[in-house]
Amino acid sequence: MARNFDNARDFRINKFQVFNGHPSATALDKLHAHTAAGAIHDSKERCDAPKCHPETRVAVQDDLHSWIVHEELEGPNIKWVTGPAGSGKTAILGSLARRCKPQGLLVATFFFALWSASIGRRRKTAFVTTLAHQLTQHDKDLRVEISKAIEAHSDIFDKDLHTQMETLITSPLQKIAARPDSPRLRGVIIIDGLDECEAEQYHKSTPAGSKARCKPLRTKDQDQLEMLQVLRAASSDPSFPFRIIIASRPERVFRLFFDPEQSPPIADKLDLHEQYSADSDIALFLEAQFNQIRRRFNLPPSWLPVDAIKTLVARASGQFIYAATIIRFLEAGHREPPKVLLEAILKMEGTAVRTTSNPLEQLDALYAHILNSSPDPALSVRWIHSIARLNQCAGLEPYACHIHRLLPADPDSNEAEHLLGNLHSLIKTPPPSDQATTKYEFYHKTLFDFLGGSDRCVALYVGRAEVECFIWDACVRMCTRNLDTLLSYPANFVEFLVILPYFLDLPFSIAHSKALPTSTGAECALGAAAHRLVKSGDIQF
Repeated sequence: MARNFDNARDFRINKFQVFNGHPSATALDKLHAHTAAGAIHDSKERCDAPKCHPETRVAVQDDLHSWIVHEELEGPNIKWVTGPAGSGKTAILGSLARRCKPQGLLVATFFFALWSASIGRRRKTAFVTTLAHQLTQHDKDLRVEISKAIEAHSDIFDKDLHTQMETLITSPLQKIAARPDSPRLRGVIIIDGLDECEAEQYHKSTPAGSKARCKPLRTKDQDQLEMLQVLRAASSDPSFPFRIIIASRPERVFRLFFDPEQSPPIADKLDLHEQYSADSDIALFLEAQFNQIRRRFNLPPSWLPVDAIKTLVARASGQFIYAATIIRFLEAGHREPPKVLLEAILKMEGTAVRTTSNPLEQLDALYAHILNSSPDPALSVRWIHSIARLNQCAGLEPYACHIHRLLPADPDSNEAEHLLGNLHSLIKTPPPSDQATTKYEFYHKTLFDFLGGSDRCVALYVGRAEVECFIWDACVRMCTRNLDTLLSYPANFVEFLVILPYFLDLPFSIAHSKALPTSTGAECALGAAAHRLVKSGDIQF
């Protein structure tokens, strides 16, 4: 085939440029694209993650650090850190990660978070790839071998976790270990909140009333067990040089997997509640925080009631979340001064010494006390459940400004501030300047453990179906307003409103709407609103 410059002579080209198009992504670029960046210990998403207060939880951190450093110690190379909700697992492991990082001991981290807006922190999909990505940054030889593995297995990101672990981590480690001049690798992989990983679904559920036979939905226990098995398989390989710390609540799947009666045992167990007394640390934390409150509000040294710290430490029953919630409650900017608020907490029913076997009894009482400080506790709980439900919808962006338009029964009221103004110790409320781009968040999962049990929250209990109906009614109310009202809202809210039911997959059969007499009528209203909005040109699909 003839070419343009065949037999050409004595010519000159000015401003010569060559365009190769878009360079193909490298193997490591592809790996990075499949990571859950927010799950890494120092990610921007974890900027307000709980941290150990200075000089607290020192003993447990020292014990874990010593176990990491002294790799010659006999026994399993997996440590299971467990304890009840609020015992400080996440704070301890986050502080340990920051301690190990400058020493070159931190290999990789993954912090699961059920209430995170990032779906990667709630599911197993990016678990192995996120660990592998951090391994490429930990050691240059690993970076080369993992890159080769991705190039040789271009479909690795579509494989199951066992295959990903074998291909991206175990096999590269084996190849490095087989070298005569192999580097000495050491350090720790820290995994927190594995019990908060929710189930990844691959098949559609069977519609209500349908006779079609579909595969049953996966459970979170299955996915959590899969990750545990993957980690055990990797750690048992002779070429695997790292320690692994796994933190979780003592849920059934973990108790069975880490059963100490197994021979040989899979892991060493470290129980924060049984092996360490947190009382002195909680007292130290409260003393420091009360001093800050005294300085902030210019209170006299005598402002703190006698034996207040002793009483609160006893009520905490080793749960740091109890002490942290009290401090947030005092600092949340209520109309009452901190002393009045603290005295109200101290007068709550209950004694300084626990009288039941429930270590969260006092935390439950504290949550109930704070929620009942809302002008309408029952409605505020519906708002809390609705915000949490919307935050869990992957791909939906329920920013605070959208919540403020969607949920109020009266669009002209300031219902959000009215209901949630006293609850800032439980809810992270974005400042007004950020509400168009920021979501509500919650400080701790224990709030929903409390609200999820009718035996714990009693009169404040709201069932899942009732929450679904509450959201559905709000959506219908908005869609049945006249077109001019709808089009006066920002376009991103209108789009949010129209696609909301499809993200939630709300079953019309349970949506007995108060806005319309029948669920069929509600469905028609929503469809009509969507049709009008599309026809108007203000929204496109």
